[in-house]
Amino acid sequence: MEVGSIRSIAQAAGLRHTHATLALQAGIHPKVVSERLGHATVSITLDTYSHAIPAMQEEAAERIAELVVTGR
Repeated sequence: MEVGSIRSIAQAAGLRHTHATLALQAGIHPKVVSERLGHATVSITLDTYSHAIPAMQEEAAERIAELVVTGR
């Protein structure tokens, strides 16, 4: 394999990773991201990219707290 080919593959993988990370951070549902990546299951996507969505835990806690306090 030529060096240029290896670089192209690495760049494509980097773009794929960036795409998935940005999509999850933007709040796109993990199932949609999983389908776009061609993963067999959403668990593969979540296992691979969960580092990209730690803020979602905080957001979920805030939303649940709001529901408990206000009832809506």
